[in-house]
Amino acid sequence: MSDARFTKLPRALEDQTRIVTLAGDVPALLAHPDWQTPAPAVLWMHGRTVSKELDPGRYLRWLRAGIATVAVDLPGHGARLDRAHHGPDKTLDTVEQMVGEIDPVLGALDAYDGVFDPARLAIGGMSAGGMATLRRLCDHHPFVAAAVEGTTGDLGELYFPTDPGTDRGWPVAHDRAAVAALDPAAHLDGFRPIPVLALHNEGDAIVPIATQRRFLDALREHYQRSGADPGLIELRTFSDTGAPSEHAGFGRAANEAKNTQTAFLSRVFGR
Repeated sequence: MSDARFTKLPRALEDQTRIVTLAGDVPALLAHPDWQTPAPAVLWMHGRTVSKELDPGRYLRWLRAGIATVAVDLPGHGARLDRAHHGPDKTLDTVEQMVGEIDPVLGALDAYDGVFDPARLAIGGMSAGGMATLRRLCDHHPFVAAAVEGTTGDLGELYFPTDPGTDRGWPVAHDRAAVAALDPAAHLDGFRPIPVLALHNEGDAIVPIATQRRFLDALREHYQRSGADPGLIELRTFSDTGAPSEHAGFGRAANEAKNTQTAFLSRVFGR
């Protein structure tokens, strides 16, 4: 427990947590209700400039609901710090690498004797972590649900808005081909319908909610074409939370947001 950030975890969470490295060099925070019984688990990815230790209240809520946590550091973040990855110009590189690391991380969980139930896995993330989540779901995967926050699955609209009045939070010049390769909205044909919960602030100044609404509308149409219930996709929004740029967390609504997410996961896991 030499990592100073680890000592900041609530005692009830710390007692059930292990800080490890998975798949060679991916730092991970693993939390499990008892480390003996197979439990549903969430693979969680944070946003740019922070680390996997962010927001232990989220993991503690999951723990109390009987849900395990597999939280990883994004490339260049946390225990594998490289500040070059913290700039908005590196968002695509960070997301692309993280998408490629998801499957090796899942494979590394086999070493824990099935306590992370492979039949009950969800995936989620905030901001850049949410982008990695939504892109990974466009290809064959083992996940039964997803939960994202302050993110968008329409990277084309985020970086190249069709509405001249759209305020994009990242005025960074990205290569269109690179955006298209990672853009979930451009790969919806492979998105297998599963329950999805999206949380977002109405006034998000970094990832405008209009881009996520546009993506979720397209995703609902995809579900309908696939014979699935569009109601599997839920969007919960908050206003005037006081969070930085209305993007980094949910400020005054944080408790409600975390409880909403935990209730969603408990429901899809049948807890």
